[in-house]
Formats: sequence, structure tokens, C-alpha cells
Amino acid sequence: MSEHLRSRALLVALGLFIGAVLLSWLTRGIGVVRNDLNRNIYIPNELTLPLQVKAAYNGTDIFFRYRWPAKQPSIYHDMLKFEGGKWVQHGASVVGPQTEGIYEDRVSMMVDDGSVPEFGRYGGYITVGDSMRFFTNEASKKDVQAHPYLGGTRKQVEVRKHLPATRTDINDWASVAPDDELAALRKAGYFLDLWHWRAHRGNPVNASDDEYIFDARSGDSGRGAFITNWDQGKMQPKFMLDPQKTGRVALNWDDLAQRKLGFDDIYYITDDTAVPFDPNHAWKEGDTIPRRLLLRGRGDGSHADISVVGNGRWKDGYWEVTLKRAMDTGHPADDKIFVDKGVYNLAFAVHRDSNGSRWHNISLPITLGLGRDADMPASRFEGSEPGWDQPWTTVTLFYPGQVSWPKLNSVQHAGAQFIRKGYPVRVRHTEAQLALYGIEAEFADEIRRQWLWTLLAGVALILTFGFALNTLFESKQGD
Repeated sequence: MSEHLRSRALLVALGLFIGAVLLSWLTRGIGVVRNDLNRNIYIPNELTLPLQVKAAYNGTDIFFRYRWPAKQPSIYHDMLKFEGGKWVQHGASVVGPQTEGIYEDRVSMMVDDGSVPEFGRYGGYITVGDSMRFFTNEASKKDVQAHPYLGGTRKQVEVRKHLPATRTDINDWASVAPDDELAALRKAGYFLDLWHWRAHRGNPVNASDDEYIFDARSGDSGRGAFITNWDQGKMQPKFMLDPQKTGRVALNWDDLAQRKLGFDDIYYITDDTAVPFDPNHAWKEGDTIPRRLLLRGRGDGSHADISVVGNGRWKDGYWEVTLKRAMDTGHPADDKIFVDKGVYNLAFAVHRDSNGSRWHNISLPITLGLGRDADMPASRFEGSEPGWDQPWTTVTLFYPGQVSWPKLNSVQHAGAQFIRKGYPVRVRHTEAQLALYGIEAEFADEIRRQWLWTLLAGVALILTFGFALNTLFESKQGD
């Protein structure tokens, strides 16, 4: 080989080698995880948080006290702002944090008495079905409304939490079991009781929502603690603040935007501080009326079983909320009935920092014991209210990502075999691991594609390195 050809071969080999090194560097995995609001993806900065819980009972009532950290309280929710001559909604649930801060903090607790056996092993994961709301592959509102049962009978507009046995195929949200089978499951106690405290839609009237999870997440029978303050036909609120009782007809938007209104101020509207909306009032830009009207009577029926003891309050960086309910509500089709010497499964969730929908932190299931050994023993007391002298039980909550029950049971999940064998998730994963796995699930396609590119770049690097060495060796032999 001539000197000119050898030089060109060396340059080509060196160029290929450098190119392969650059390709390996560029595809090494940086930049895969990023927020993409169009795909319903937003990764929180903090992936875990500690929730402290206590429980106490006196044979008639049961109490739960919750305490968790939050940078500031989020107590505003769902407002109607007068702008450009019309009423515009602000504070709807969005991907990630509500940028205007108009979304309330929440704590919720799912309860089971053993009638949903998977719940004690996998917690809330079993409620996350196919094509859930705010997932990247969420079912469309049109499709859900067109479903004869979910859209027709249940009036659902999105796929909400549900239990696996309510579907004939867990991989298909629309495959709702026949009516007679649903009725039999519900009669057998196959549902989860859901305690749901909200900082705006219930706390000011000392109410907590009482819901259940079965074929969807729904409120118990009866009326809840709030109704919607909106007249769709007239495109205006139904009620405004009573100036005789509140000194105003509306809130000021700037007060909300700057978080000037606190617990002792008027930042909500109730049925006893409201009067019918006056469209002829001289409304001005920035006038704001809450879109939720709170009910001082806390609703009625099974829906009104849970009350707030005292007032839920944020202080020195922590929320502290105490809830109370009759141990036996008399509504066994909606509520899990607590009895002395019983053991129950609980799982918790917290929304904070103006986050809604699936942007919450959840827990793995723990056991509650009433006079029985359990992860969290409930303290027995005499009288009307507990002394709360027992220690807190600390539960680590984590960001779950887009991990559904169908995916956990699919070939995509290496641990599906252990689920089939009934192994509890806690024996195989920590909460910190699950948070990272949740993020990986949101970017599974990107990670897989990045891995393939990195693999190809690595192979190219090896080949070009070998080619360069071989060319250099031949060049040396030709000298």
C-alpha cells in the first residue's frame, strides 16, 4: 500500500473512531426524562414524603389524625373570574401543578376489611386500570360518554379508579362486568371505602367527602358537602356572596393570586353566605366567585358520614387534620364497618403544592389493628375525644408515575410472576425504588430507544476501534 493510501486509511479509521465515540457520548442517556405536558407527563421535584398517622376509637366512633409537610397551604379551588365581560373558570385540574395556585391540598385514605384481598398486598395499584384519566394513553371523553354503562348509567366522562374484578378483561377499561355480577361483588363487600379530605371543598364546613371505589370512584349515596356554583345555560354563577353577611359580592382575584387570603378570611362561599347571582350588578374586571358552593349541613345520607374534628390547619410547614366517623355508619354497602378486635388494610395519598389528579404521593398498604397487633395500632379511649398521647406511625409516600394494574400483570413487568404467586410488593421494593420505577414507566419507550442507540453506538465503537488498530498494524508492517 502506498504512503498516500495508508495515510487516507488511517484518517478514515480515526474519523470513524472519533465519530463512534461522539455517538456513544451523545446517546449515553442524558435528556430522556423531561416534562411533556402534551403527553400528560410532569415529574415532581420531590418523589417521596413522610405522612404521620394516628388512630383512636371508643367503641362508637373512630378517629384518624394526619400530619404531613407542605411548603405552604393551598386552600383555594376552582374559581370563576370576571374577565373581558364574561365569567371564566380558573383552577381546573391540569398536568402537574396548577400554575395559578388555584388547587386545594388533600389527604385521602382507602380502607378495606379483607374483602378485597389484592389490596392488602398491592394497595392502590390495583385501582389503576387501563387508559386512566391523565395517563398518556387516557381514554377520550367522547368514548367514555358513549359507553352504555360508564357514560350512560354512571354518568362518567373519564376512566376513573376501579377494582380489577369489575372488568372482564383488566386490559380493557370498557369491559365492565355484567350487572348481576357487579351486584353480587358489591353485596360481598368487594369495594374500597375512601375517606377524602379537601382543604377548600370541605374543610371550611368541617366536612370530609365519603366515597368508595368499585367499578369507578364515586361519592356515597346522598348529597356531599358541596355543589357546583355554575349555570351552564346562562354561563354565569348561580350564587354570589351576600354583601349583608360578608361585606362584598365577590372576591378580588389579586388577593387570590398573591395568596393574601388565609384561614380566617373569606375565600369560599357557603349556602348561608350566598344569595342568588345578580347579572345586573356592575361587575368589574377581576371579580371572582368560587365555583363550589359549600353546604353548612355537610350534605346528607351516607355521603356525610365523615366530619372534621376542630379545623384542619397548616402551621409551621405542616398540615394537621383530624377526621371522625361512626365505627358502624349503618351503611355497609358504602362504608367499611369498624369493630373491636378487627384488623383492616389502609393506604394513603396526599396532594400538595397545588397538584391535582394523579400528581400525588401514595403509600403501600399498612394494617390497622383495633385491639390487635398491626402496623398501626388504634388506641382505645373512653369519652368523646381521644387524648392522642400515642406515638405517630410514619408512612412513606411516593410518586407512583404511570404504573397501572394491567402493566404490572403484563409481560412488560419482570415481577408479574410474583404477583401471580401473591407476593406483597413491600417484600420486593422500597418506596424510593417504586418512585424511580414509576418514572421509568412514564419513559419506557424513550429509555428502550435510548438503550438501543447506545448499544449500536457501543458496537460501532468496538468495530471502528478494531478497524483503526488493524489499519495501523498494516501501516506499520508496510513501513
